[in-house]
Amino acid sequence: MRRISIIVIALLFMASYTNAQGKIYNTLIKGGRVIDAKNNINALLDVAIKDGKIAKVAQNIDPAQAEQTVNAKGMYVTPGLIDIHAHVFWGTQPDSYLSNGDVGVTADGFSFRSGVTTLVDCGGAGYKSFDTFKKNIIDKSKTRVLSFLNIVGEGMRGGDYEQDISDMDYRLAAKAALDNKEHVVGFKLAHFTNPDWTPVRRIVEAGKLANMPVVIDFGGGKLPIEDLFFKYLRPGDIYTHVFTELERRDPIVDLQSRQLRSFVIPAQKRGIIFDVGFGGGSFNFNQAIPAIKAGFLPDLMGTDLHTGSMNGAMKDQLNVLSIHLAMGMDIPGVIERSTWRPAQAIKRTELGHLSEGAIADIAILSVRNGKFGFRDIAGNRHEGTQKLECEMTLKDGRIMYDLNAIASAKK
Repeated sequence: MRRISIIVIALLFMASYTNAQGKIYNTLIKGGRVIDAKNNINALLDVAIKDGKIAKVAQNIDPAQAEQTVNAKGMYVTPGLIDIHAHVFWGTQPDSYLSNGDVGVTADGFSFRSGVTTLVDCGGAGYKSFDTFKKNIIDKSKTRVLSFLNIVGEGMRGGDYEQDISDMDYRLAAKAALDNKEHVVGFKLAHFTNPDWTPVRRIVEAGKLANMPVVIDFGGGKLPIEDLFFKYLRPGDIYTHVFTELERRDPIVDLQSRQLRSFVIPAQKRGIIFDVGFGGGSFNFNQAIPAIKAGFLPDLMGTDLHTGSMNGAMKDQLNVLSIHLAMGMDIPGVIERSTWRPAQAIKRTELGHLSEGAIADIAILSVRNGKFGFRDIAGNRHEGTQKLECEMTLKDGRIMYDLNAIASAKK
């Protein structure tokens, strides 16, 4: 009897081994143009996935080796997009704005359909509210959700909360970040309206203590951004809403001459990272077009996603990328700035690339050619000839979104 059991077990093992040999990969993406900035790839290649990881990137991988194939012919295959500037700490608490309030959005409702696999909530939670954010948002989302922790303990509750310097405790913020370093990637300062450098000093101190970058939304006070770039921020720190043109904010393009200001490119060369942070009020063609023509390109393509931007000029991550194509950038450039560069900026270099062994976060994008119109937040219109659309998104090797059923049934 014991001998029969051993024989049965052996036969089952052999059957399993034979099946594994016949189907090496779980999913094979065939025929797409792979764009992978980290590995300097821009070529027609196949991408094979096994157990949630990139198993192989090569030409002509045999589809018989895969349980499932995805027909990506004529499409771009990229790492999963990283939206470094989103607001997903949504809730129903009154007087809470983007910190457990109703202006934030649900992560899974807006990520995968735009090719996004990682969303970084940009300052919604402070050290006082991070536990709620983790419990209600991070732990419940299929999207990978990370956090720039607000220097304000109450988080991004708006109004007087974000003017309260006494609630900007950099030691407690740094401690909360280090206690939650799996999820926290840096710190955020936003909407402070007084001409006082104290909040900037405090957030940079938090960044130093935690060895993390900071994101600055220079909300007002007309303090000079040249001083911010050269006297306060460190290389690797991030300046967001770079193409804003508002009365309360010092712009990168001079309002009279319409020329890029002389210190901006040197600041970028120094290591200051510039994020689009489009949002509902933070992108103007009168800033962006002259800057790009002068040779300045943003480093990151953050959307500033929330209920005030998703139905306006911003719309989604791919619309932001398409707008930059219309202003003269190319597809590899906008993909790099929404994959590998943000991964580097937040020190999560396990993301944003398709190296063998990497996490299989993948976006498959198509390009529509034609005549398209785009707006900025002031209502100005600009035309383009290309529009990016998401065909499929995979996170950890699992298909999360398939617009036109380009994946075969599993064998």
